[in-house]
Amino acid sequence: MKAAAAQIAFHYHAQDSATGVSRSTVERLADVLGVDEMQVIHLALHALAIKHLPQYEADQGALSAAQIAQLKKSAPKAKAPMSTSSRSIWPQPNRTAHSTPHP
Repeated sequence: MKAAAAQIAFHYHAQDSATGVSRSTVERLADVLGVDEMQVIHLALHALAIKHLPQYEADQGALSAAQIAQLKKSAPKAKAPMSTSSRSIWPQPNRTAHSTPHP
């Protein structure tokens, strides 16, 4: 036999405030979203959960010095960056020593 799910009573506020909403607001949201009032409540709670609760499992904390040393040892070595002095993003004009400018 399936156990009954724990439930709470939900009461609408007479008017909208920072801590509650009126039934007319929930009805309007349901109409705009194309869902029923209960689904509006679940969507709102889901949005709060995503915003305020971690979305990942807690880890075991910071790495030890030995773990960091092992990572550094096993990581591929970085290649030296190319010198930027020998390259340009602008094409260089062909220059000849004895050319004369055109009038």
